[in-house]
Formats: sequence, C-alpha cells, structure tokens
Amino acid sequence: MTAVFRLPRGGRIDRSRSLRFRFDGVEFRGHPGDTLASALLANGVRLMGRSFKYHRPRGPLTAGPEEPNALVTLVEDRQQTPNVRATVQELFDGLQARGQNAWPGLRLDLMAVNDLVHPFLGAGFYYKTFMWPRGFWERVYEPLIRRAAGLGSLSGRHDEAVYEKAWTHCDLLVIGAGPAGLIAALAAARRISGS
Repeated sequence: MTAVFRLPRGGRIDRSRSLRFRFDGVEFRGHPGDTLASALLANGVRLMGRSFKYHRPRGPLTAGPEEPNALVTLVEDRQQTPNVRATVQELFDGLQARGQNAWPGLRLDLMAVNDLVHPFLGAGFYYKTFMWPRGFWERVYEPLIRRAAGLGSLSGRHDEAVYEKAWTHCDLLVIGAGPAGLIAALAAARRISGS
C-alpha cells in the first residue's frame, strides 16, 4: 500500500529507506523515524482502536505518551504486549500490531451495539444497577463488564525478551558485602532455613 497522506519533505523521518509493518493483518510501509501512528496515518488508516465503554471508533488524539485512544497490541513471535500507545511506538521493519477492544475486528466490532443503548447507560450505571442480587456481582456482572472493557490481554507465555530495566521485588535486601552485610545475610539465611 502506498502512503497517500505523507508530506513530500519535512519532519524527522528518513524517506530514503522504507520499512514494512503489519497492522490488523494488512501490510503497510513506513520510514525510519515514524511512529506506528504516524505511519498508519500516512497510509490513510485513522481507525486504531475502540472506546472502552461504547466501543466507538477511535484514532489518535495526541502525538505523545498522553494518548488515550490509539492503544494497540504488539505481536512478536509467541508473545504479545497490550496497551501500547501507537503515538510513541517507534516503527521498525517487521513490526506487527493489531487493534484491541474490538471483536471480531476494528472495522466490524459487534460490541459497538453498546452505543445504541448509551442513553440508558449513564455514569455510575454499573454500580447502581448491578448490586442485586448480592452474589451476582462477583460471579456474573463484573466478569462480563471487564470482558467488554477495553484493556488488552497478555499471551500468558513466559517473556523471553531482554530489557534495559527491570522492576523487581524482594522480601529481604542486604546492601553491602562488608562485615555487617555478611552477618545480616547469614542471619537472614539461617532464619529462613530454620537452622
């Protein structure tokens, strides 16, 4: 597909090289320096997601990390990364992404039927209406509402990628390998092992 909405010059992209990427199964071309959103817009794609509650069609609203609408799922080999903002995802050759919060797809979303009943679904509707019978909230109502909401899902497979940073949590952290640190680590190990 040829980029139909691309300016002939300007910006911070390298028009001398071309990158191939896929969005919702369709192959497109972009350039180094493009974000996923800018490359899709250049190719005439404006629909990148659906609204959380009513599943209304959504495209980019901003050009940065504050983007509320153009949330996509990146697909790599056997794993997927949901809720990636298309406005900050740098384009690379072979990138594969898909829209989220739509079934079976972005163009035809069966959950968009929610928009027909929006006059009856005011703010706070879920909590005021679905509180009875008491036991139905956790077993029936909440799972259905969460399934219809617009957050992406993980693949469930182990993430084998290497990252620049890690946010890890521990029960005990001993800093320092001097006498005090070694004694603290030994005491903690003995306490955990019970010896």
